[in-house]
Amino acid sequence: MNILRFEDLVAQGKVTGQRVFIRADLNVPQDDAGRITEDTRIRASVPAIELALKAGAAVMVTSHLGRPTEGEFKSEDSLAPVAQRLGELLGREVKLVSNWVEGVTVAPGEVVLLENCRLNKGEKKNNEELARKMAALCDIFVHDAFGTAHRAEGTTYGIAQFAKVACAGPLLAAEIDAINKALANPKRPLLAIVAGSKVSTKLTILQSLAKNVDGLIVGGGIANTFMLAAGLKIGKSLAEPDLVGEAKAVIEAMKARGAEVPIPEDVVVAKTFAADAPATVKAATDVADDDMILDIGPKTAAKLAAQLKAAGTVVWNGPVGVFEFAAFEQGTKAIAQAIAESDAFSIAGGGDTLAAIAKYGIEKDVGYISTGGGAFLEVLEGKTLPAFEILSKRAAG
Repeated sequence: MNILRFEDLVAQGKVTGQRVFIRADLNVPQDDAGRITEDTRIRASVPAIELALKAGAAVMVTSHLGRPTEGEFKSEDSLAPVAQRLGELLGREVKLVSNWVEGVTVAPGEVVLLENCRLNKGEKKNNEELARKMAALCDIFVHDAFGTAHRAEGTTYGIAQFAKVACAGPLLAAEIDAINKALANPKRPLLAIVAGSKVSTKLTILQSLAKNVDGLIVGGGIANTFMLAAGLKIGKSLAEPDLVGEAKAVIEAMKARGAEVPIPEDVVVAKTFAADAPATVKAATDVADDDMILDIGPKTAAKLAAQLKAAGTVVWNGPVGVFEFAAFEQGTKAIAQAIAESDAFSIAGGGDTLAAIAKYGIEKDVGYISTGGGAFLEVLEGKTLPAFEILSKRAAG
């Protein structure tokens, strides 16, 4: 994928004195009082901003926050707490600018934060008039928000169409490189872990990966549906019996290529879904009618761990059991540790996956941790993201 990179423009001296508009992803969780509870996304946006400031650019940054109603300002939709935290991280004051579409005053070496872009009428539907006005604010547009790369909105697509120069910031460029390394040009064997409660939400991903991966590890409720497809009983476990045909088709498609979907040999079951429910390890063929499968068993975990350690590339989306409960976390823990110990290039994404990575402290051992939930899933589905498409178009002239 050929795109212009902001880092290259800086290195070529093309950013000095220019007006730079950065679309960041600063959509952070807040408590009821509006205090930021987790600032990973703000910290991830700092390199692009510092790069622009050091190059002597006049810097404008914007992001969405929450789901505001366009044209209706409410204090809870304001980026004010973000401006304060960004200022602390940059070691300088970051002024928050409201009603910025018609014009922004910012000097070279300065940075301002433009109020929640989703307050602007026409943002979500990518209104052309709005996009042209935003493009007129800058000399260089920098897309650095992978979390929104799957949306064609005013600040993610329209502005990139009409700005004099449109490029990828360091965060977006790193995502593109990691995705290419994992999916476009992977070191074999390529293993994918796709887990979650429902096959229906991940079916297109499973079908897309089945054409490319050497092993497709399924977990959670998805694995239960695949166990049904393999003729096993799953008791009262979460599953989607109406999608057994699709699960069988994925298994067959993999088999035809000499690849496999490993079906659990043993599982950890309980009679109720609760943190204190007694956990029992059973062979996958011995699940009783009143059992609930809440994790993979130790034999299955050991087998999968061995495969992951021998892999060339690993794509990880979703924990394989109810890892929030201590009695049902061993499968996910074993998978996490195997990925950490493997020499494979690993890319991980999705909220629950990031929570598992944090819980087991393996952040430094994962090759690349993706910051975009929905965008990461759409890439796994084999879709071309709107942000990638428009940046490629602009790079091609």
